[in-house]
Amino acid sequence: MKTLPADLQAHLQTGATTLCWCWRLTRGDGVKMGFTDHDRDVAFEGVTYEAAAGFSASEMRDSVGLSVDNLEVTSALSSDRLSEADLAAGRYDDARVDIFRVNWAAPEQRVLMRSGSLGEVRRAGLSFTAEVRGLAHYLQQPKGRLYQFTCDADVGDRRCGVALSDSAYRGEGEIVDVSSARLFTVSGLEEFADGWFARGALTFTSGAAEGQTVEVRAHTQAGEAVRIELWAPARGPLVAEQTFVVTAGCDKHCTTCAAKFGNAANFRGFPHMPGNDFLTTFGRRGV
Repeated sequence: MKTLPADLQAHLQTGATTLCWCWRLTRGDGVKMGFTDHDRDVAFEGVTYEAAAGFSASEMRDSVGLSVDNLEVTSALSSDRLSEADLAAGRYDDARVDIFRVNWAAPEQRVLMRSGSLGEVRRAGLSFTAEVRGLAHYLQQPKGRLYQFTCDADVGDRRCGVALSDSAYRGEGEIVDVSSARLFTVSGLEEFADGWFARGALTFTSGAAEGQTVEVRAHTQAGEAVRIELWAPARGPLVAEQTFVVTAGCDKHCTTCAAKFGNAANFRGFPHMPGNDFLTTFGRRGV
């Protein structure tokens, strides 16, 4: 049950209210944006909540227990701060959302109604629908180590220990020819073996996508041509001479850890665990 501030409670008891909804969006890079369904901007806590941004919300669904509460927010891309390119690039993935009920005539009279994060975002033309998930959904995420055949560390992290800054695992190059936002021919990686950077990370260091990091789907060599394919498209148009840095990837198998990185001592999987074949076998009595 919500406990309302005394001044907001007094306002509600007057019977003639001046209330609106305000949504505060905090992206992973720290950028904060505010939106409101009121017809004028509302400001509090250092954030201006933009009016007429086309936001509308479904009913809030609350339940007892640890099930995930959610609602949906629908908007047109009418705000200068909301762009289709940013949505496609994943800048709003898992962004924190705080929803306030505010007296727009006196914004200091407000109450936080819901906190959560952005889930699935569906786009259609110049509009989008975003799922706002309650904080309980974090309780459904795996925590701790997983008992599995492959490694559960990320290559180069503290548990892995591989120094991706080493020139053997890091390459710098530039784009020569662009086939699509995910596929392009590059120079500067000719000395690396075919597939060396597959499952690695590529970070653009110039151009419209500067600063964006995308996982590498495939790294292939066909004669003198080296091609890179990404799992997700770059957020801006790719052009020749655009530069990037790419780091080696790992398929998380023990043999790769030993042969490619010489790091078998830090392997975080269980390569000798029995598989499905072992579990389905049964004893046979000798004849």
